Amino acid sequence: MNARESSETLPGEILKSLGELRTIIDTIPALAWSSAPDGCVDFVNRRWQDYTGQSREQSQGSGWEAAIHPEDLPGLLSKWEESRDCVAERCEARLRRFDGVFRWFSLRREPLLDESGSVTRWFGTGIDIEAIRQRETLHAAEQRTLELIADGASLKEVLDQLCSSMDVQVAPSVTTVLLRDADREYLWHGGGLGVPHEWISAIIPVPIAEDGLCGRAAFLKERVIIPDVATDPKWPDEYREIAIRNGIRAAWSEPIVTKDDEVLGTFALYSHELRVPTEEDLALIQGAGHIARIAIERQRSQESLTAALEKIKNSEARLRQVIDTIPTLAWCNLPDGPNEFLNKRWHEYTGLSPEESNGWGWQVAIHPDDLPPLMERWSELLASGESGEMEARLRRHDGSYRWFLIRVEPLRDETGRLLRWYGTSTDIEGLKQTEEKLREEERELRRITDAIPQAIVVQDPSGASMYANQAALEYTGLTAEDVISPGFRERIFHPDDLERLRDFRRLALARGLPFEIEQRALRKDGQYRWFLIRYNPFCNEKNEVIRWYATGTDIDDRVRAEERTRNENLALREQIDRDSMFEDIVGSSEELRRVLRQVAKVASSDSTVLILGETGTGKELIARAIHKRSNRAERAFIAVNCAAIPPSLIASELFGHEKGAFTGATQKRLGRFESANGGTIFLDEVGDLPADIQIALLRVLQEREIERIGASKPIPVDVRILAATHRDLNLLAAEGRFRQDLLYRLNVVPIKMPSLRERADDIPLLVEYFIGRFGKRVGKKFRTIDKRTLELFETYSWPGNIRELQNVIERAVILSEGDAILVDEAWLAGESPQSRDPKIALNEVLNRQEKEMIESVLAETAGRVSGLGGAAEKLGIPTRTLDSKIKRLGINKFRFKDPQSV
Repeated sequence: MNARESSETLPGEILKSLGELRTIIDTIPALAWSSAPDGCVDFVNRRWQDYTGQSREQSQGSGWEAAIHPEDLPGLLSKWEESRDCVAERCEARLRRFDGVFRWFSLRREPLLDESGSVTRWFGTGIDIEAIRQRETLHAAEQRTLELIADGASLKEVLDQLCSSMDVQVAPSVTTVLLRDADREYLWHGGGLGVPHEWISAIIPVPIAEDGLCGRAAFLKERVIIPDVATDPKWPDEYREIAIRNGIRAAWSEPIVTKDDEVLGTFALYSHELRVPTEEDLALIQGAGHIARIAIERQRSQESLTAALEKIKNSEARLRQVIDTIPTLAWCNLPDGPNEFLNKRWHEYTGLSPEESNGWGWQVAIHPDDLPPLMERWSELLASGESGEMEARLRRHDGSYRWFLIRVEPLRDETGRLLRWYGTSTDIEGLKQTEEKLREEERELRRITDAIPQAIVVQDPSGASMYANQAALEYTGLTAEDVISPGFRERIFHPDDLERLRDFRRLALARGLPFEIEQRALRKDGQYRWFLIRYNPFCNEKNEVIRWYATGTDIDDRVRAEERTRNENLALREQIDRDSMFEDIVGSSEELRRVLRQVAKVASSDSTVLILGETGTGKELIARAIHKRSNRAERAFIAVNCAAIPPSLIASELFGHEKGAFTGATQKRLGRFESANGGTIFLDEVGDLPADIQIALLRVLQEREIERIGASKPIPVDVRILAATHRDLNLLAAEGRFRQDLLYRLNVVPIKMPSLRERADDIPLLVEYFIGRFGKRVGKKFRTIDKRTLELFETYSWPGNIRELQNVIERAVILSEGDAILVDEAWLAGESPQSRDPKIALNEVLNRQEKEMIESVLAETAGRVSGLGGAAEKLGIPTRTLDSKIKRLGINKFRFKDPQSV
């Protein structure tokens, strides 16, 4: 295959590879994106679009922020802003699904660095962790509930803590617990600090009846769902308005029922939006109701036991009666340990008679495996005389075993002498099953980790290895026992890298923040390969690091290729710099140097600059020079030619519009000012702006905010404004066609660009520059310039300035033969101001002014010529006369029509 065939085949292969890469990225089971160094997203994969319902265009730039939960967005942006100096970051946030539902995701982004260590791109992924978060929330709530109960907290404190834990999961929705009173007729507020006070005051007490939410759930002993408070017939009419006023749009309630089918209360969730609960929502509220039941039963048992202990002074018989009545297994032991009394529920549960269980006979009800540790703990409590807790399996009368939490309290007289031991046994079988399920999930997670082809090592807070997945073991050839043995790191990592990175790793582990290192790892065949190892901490509720997760990515090929590509990149940058020379300002005349001195002085400030000068003098180049020397040089430079945009569209172009703002606005669009936020916007031909846009621009200059078409709220912007015009703005202001106050705001720092005839000394330099530029483009080299051509250039007035000179040189380069540049005098004769008839020039000026005046009025009337408020009435001339002038001057009146009226 020759070079030509290779060059024709290569683009097709590249396109095919890019297509395959795009398919892979769209197929991976994660949301994926990429962004520029400043965080502006430029690509999202198909799974992102399918999940969020956003198109690729809607997600680009900062559009992706609309999918982040409002409460999570500031923290996410702050964290990523802190890590923008090429630090990988993982965080969690809620993402809105296409149907409006928010789910928790683990968001991780990684930088792509150049050889200098600067970020060139960010790549990120999002993994759905909603189920994990929910399990963690329930598990943490269970643990906290048991801790509060163990610490002797009141039922109100326990239930408030439970609801607060659930509120974090379902925010901005809130949860509450209602408790049934002793008469079993009403429900009273038992916990939930997030529920509006006005709502609780209005509904409490809640009658247990067939109507309503919680009352109905307690009455029917089944879950009640109200997807729309405003329309659901089950919702009482007298509470619709107050519910909506307090942000309650939907609700569902779970009855709290004991194993004996006794209603203790309800656990309710009030949603801030209309919706039907998902399976996950129902699982969450069911789990929370289960925890509430444990707390209520435990608290009621404790309250009953406390009451029983208070009455022991009056009557032991009364005490026994009370203990037999309380809904828990209760008992009393003598000071040295043998049992004295077991309540009725204990006997009913175990099936043992008082005679069989008296003394130490109760031990037969304990599981044989649990009895030795139970007795050991019981002996410790007898020796210390303090209260305590134990867990053991208790045999039911049918022979099955269930886990119980056994709590023991000593009773002393006024002198401190131990009189009795009182205890309760609470069924925690459900909690144990939940814990076992979590352990099984952890084992499943390890199996999943082993299936990942990337090396993963789990370490303790000090950095000592605890576990390595199958990929790490296969690479190193070591066993799981080797991983936890001393010297594991010394066996697999290169000695030079260990010494080089020892202090850095120690300090990074102490900081407790994610970090990454590059070092060589020994393969089982004895060969070292470079790995990128990323360390991510896992913290508990107190933000203490309890685990480090280290993932290793083989980058050996990349490291070896970096050295080969470094010189190529350097050469490429030099070539780019040479090719970008056309953007420089060429010349050395005093007039140009004066302008450049002004540019150097004004560039570092944020002041508005008005660049004046004839057409073709290079006003935009001066604007770009100001931007490149400013503090905003790294941000966007947006140039807008105000004369090239129809007046009816310029507002949408500059300030953007909302979806549906007018006919044809099928989606939200960002304007040029928002696109330039943080950078510079250059308004060329600002003198051609319509009157209404002048007012809007004045507001931007004064208030530093814009308002999209169709929006109700202003948007703050941080933009430096540079403006340019070839018109006499003072004359336009005197004629009423340009606002005087806007002129004052724009004319903070005026810069007057000299015409080419005023900087004739620069013509030879410009000619040489353009000859070299265009000659390189067409593959020609010129050694000399015809003497007559130079004289012609120096005597010509150049009404089109540098732009005209550029066009003439380009034509000469194309048409000249040999190594000398020749210019035909006829190319310039028709353009010389000296050869023009003054009368013709005056007519042209008058026609131009008349055309501008008619176009300005047509813009004000949205293209309407006749009728009340039409252009003819405003100009004070007959409609037929105005139509004639519009036709003669070649004005398209339809381009002034309002898009909303089309």
